[in-house]
Amino acid sequence: MIVKICGITNQEDAAAAVDAGASAIGFNFYRNSPRYISPTGAAMIGEKLPPGIWKVGLFVNEPADIVARIALQVGLEVAQLHGTSEALGIRTWRACNVNDWDVAQEVDAECCEALLVDAPSDVLYGGTGTTFDWSRVKGIPKKIVIAGGLDAGNVQEAIERARPWGVDACSRIEQAPGLKDHEKMRKFVKAALHS
Repeated sequence: MIVKICGITNQEDAAAAVDAGASAIGFNFYRNSPRYISPTGAAMIGEKLPPGIWKVGLFVNEPADIVARIALQVGLEVAQLHGTSEALGIRTWRACNVNDWDVAQEVDAECCEALLVDAPSDVLYGGTGTTFDWSRVKGIPKKIVIAGGLDAGNVQEAIERARPWGVDACSRIEQAPGLKDHEKMRKFVKAALHS
């Protein structure tokens, strides 16, 4: 089970996520997000992460050359692509909301390692704290990462109902946007890994 903590903006939260057992750390490069981090800031955090922890960059409507430049600067393992974003030369997760994910399923598996399925929102690209009917993605023959309103209290149910490859949490394990609650984060990771 891949457990990703998204919206990391500081070294303390990154270290706490790793200590909790997270397998991936998400950096949000969308400037309009309250969890935005600069590539330089992400690179400084990323260089202190232990080997084996995936650095995932979240991109919204970015061309492939920008994604490639930031991926190289930060040392990303995965590009999480929202909207019209494109990427070459890096593992990709195509993000979509659950109402649009039937379209995203058509993405070529050779170009896309996984689909990240989130709750719908007209305002934000993730981080809304809203859940969806997880059973809608069960049995899909692609790697699925579910996001949207996950925390320690519901992640085991989400895993049971969706049988995903991975889970992703952000807003429900925060004190404030971009500032993680380390105890909530620890409980979330523990619950996800013991499902």
